[in-house]
Amino acid sequence: MSSVVESAEHTALRSAVSALGQRHGSTRPLDHDALWAEAGKLGYLGVNLPESHGGGGGGMVELSIVLEELGAAGAPLLMMIVSPAICGTVIARFGTDAQKAAWLPGLADGSRTMAFGITEPDAGSNSHRITTTATKTEAGWVLNGRKVFVSGVDIADATLIVGRTSDARTGNLKPCLFVVPRDTPGFGRRQIDMELDAHEKQFELTLDDVHLPADALVGDEDAGLLQLFAGLNPERIMTAAFAIGMGRYALDKAVAYAKERQVWKSPIGAHQAIAHPLAQAHIELELARLMMQKAAHLYDAGDDVGSGEAANMAKYAAGEACVKAVDQSVHTLGGNGLTREFGLARLVTASRVARIAPVSREMILNYVSHQTLGLPKSY
Repeated sequence: MSSVVESAEHTALRSAVSALGQRHGSTRPLDHDALWAEAGKLGYLGVNLPESHGGGGGGMVELSIVLEELGAAGAPLLMMIVSPAICGTVIARFGTDAQKAAWLPGLADGSRTMAFGITEPDAGSNSHRITTTATKTEAGWVLNGRKVFVSGVDIADATLIVGRTSDARTGNLKPCLFVVPRDTPGFGRRQIDMELDAHEKQFELTLDDVHLPADALVGDEDAGLLQLFAGLNPERIMTAAFAIGMGRYALDKAVAYAKERQVWKSPIGAHQAIAHPLAQAHIELELARLMMQKAAHLYDAGDDVGSGEAANMAKYAAGEACVKAVDQSVHTLGGNGLTREFGLARLVTASRVARIAPVSREMILNYVSHQTLGLPKSY
């Protein structure tokens, strides 16, 4: 029952984070830096990281609660998906003692942030086609390649780059993770002009003979895929939390409006054409949250395979539920749903992100059809 009924501690965490989010989310524009700093100071950003390095000693269950509640209050922090969830998890699980000491305390209190670079212009969701290569030298490593749609590189102290090294035994390329500080020579960035209204900007990265010391490699050179997916499962869980929070925020706005807006003799929320779609949106968000909680519990229990399946399904369900909730909320407000005053129109674009990133819904359907149902691949 632990994954269905929240503990008193989790309920208290949800309430406290909600209060923080309401305090910051009630002001527009949202001061992301102030919220990030306060969330870090209160221990929310690093709730999943080890206590031995300044974290809260929890896991994805707790971190997803934090992001969901901030989003539901209209104060989401996208970099939570990247910095403590992906990068913090990978370093905590596979980093050297020196890497843990250098990065985890700062990631936990928010004083340091790390971006994550995996997607490439020609590889898309296919991690096997990554062409960013890492060549071993006497001094360490040299990286060459390109990345695209990397969030927050300009504000991150470093980026965790997924590259591929040559296996001396087989000649095949295998994925490895490298910490690349922001100002490293040869590490260039170009901001991508996005329609998305977000605090965190998107970048295309170029790595042109980027020289790194030997200790830039995170974990074991021979365990690349294990380490990579140790970061990707939390990414999907946290994207689900981000989407659920956004959907809840939009739905709350619509419900409040439907209770007060009166055109004929009763509030519009009394009409089933308004009430039923909002009820359906609430149900679908709650169902998505259950799958997200299952994925988080499996991950925290060390079940990487089981959490992979659940995390993909949670991300799919949350993305679909979020888009529907936002669409119905905007529709409930009519013309007001497109005004800046109510702040819902910007979510129309933002909600689509949950369907597209970090992996499209079609690729998740491929995963489930192949891995879960055992159907043959078409590629």
